[in-house]
Amino acid sequence: MKKVFTSESITEGHPDKVCDRIADSVLDAILAVDPDARVACECSATRQFLLVMGEITTSADIDVEKIARDKIREIGYTDDRLGFSADGCRIEVRLNKQSSDIALGVDNSLECKESSCNIADKIGAGDQGMMFGYACRETEELMPLALMLSHKLCKRLEEVRKSGVLPYLRPDGKGQVSVEYDGGVPRRVSAVVLSSQHDESVATERLRADLKKYVVEEVIPKEFLDEDTKYYINPTGRFEIGGPAGDSGLTGRKIIVDTYGGRCPHGGGSFSGKDPTKVDRSAAYMSRYVCKNLVAAGLADEITLEVAYAIGVARPVSVFVDSHGTGKLSDERLAEIVVEEFDLRPFAIIEKLGLRRPIYEQTSVYGHFGKENLPWEKTDRADDLREKYLRV
Repeated sequence: MKKVFTSESITEGHPDKVCDRIADSVLDAILAVDPDARVACECSATRQFLLVMGEITTSADIDVEKIARDKIREIGYTDDRLGFSADGCRIEVRLNKQSSDIALGVDNSLECKESSCNIADKIGAGDQGMMFGYACRETEELMPLALMLSHKLCKRLEEVRKSGVLPYLRPDGKGQVSVEYDGGVPRRVSAVVLSSQHDESVATERLRADLKKYVVEEVIPKEFLDEDTKYYINPTGRFEIGGPAGDSGLTGRKIIVDTYGGRCPHGGGSFSGKDPTKVDRSAAYMSRYVCKNLVAAGLADEITLEVAYAIGVARPVSVFVDSHGTGKLSDERLAEIVVEEFDLRPFAIIEKLGLRRPIYEQTSVYGHFGKENLPWEKTDRADDLREKYLRV
């Protein structure tokens, strides 16, 4: 049976990603000095204005405004004529301490309030909610193909802009890829959508030809393209006004781009700007780690994991597994294995993945998953799981 699935990505200059980048850069700067800090930093951007807000409890003394201006400059917003620039925008910082009510549950979990407990039970979840992980065999990263191609399109837009191959490009842009499946196997790319901000000098015809040649054809494998593939490159014709001058930006608004491109459910919580006591972030990372190791071990070809928490409670209230009919064991047994083999308490997650480090800026664009150098992308449990549960 044939079906088509589509995912999108956005460039570092998209207004929402500008905000994610600044929020995670503030987090990294704080963690570099104070690994135990509590950080919930968010940003909002519009024409020549940036608001940095949130709740932060830390001993670190950092220059938030300087961090923000440096990141805006790195992204490429350096010209006041773009309507948003590193030196021209007004920046307001409104940061308060974390709520003492939230701190009560994070610092001293329900388990420790009710009885004596070990250190792994000490930290309670920073909020209620459900977090999802996912992995599949469509790419070497064990990620969905449409999403990985979309990320690569947008990353390539950044590369050709910054390297000078296409000097007329500006920082804002979007990519979208539709993949056609036959019997659950990706066979071809049926459509590519690509839009990039540009200066006033370039003709639309040249822009479309250049983006197809230097971006699309450099990223999409030739075997996935055919004479029926549809291309929609800057379909409105002109895209001169972009970034926060064209559309307001907000931290955490691109949660599907950040995760799995819509291939699995999302709990609703965003990631950027949050320290790892926030299970919105840390448990989502751990869920990816679990799924990737289960798929790498051969226990399933595709797997979705849901883990749910109550605020102030260390242990999850539920664990759910869906192997989409690909599991070598039942979903019930796979869920039991997850509980038996992986410690899903916040303290254990933080320690296992080393999350009290300044590693988060790199996640703020082109996805939080599928990048080799991130600790939740390791498959160091795969051999052990294979040996233990797939022995003949």
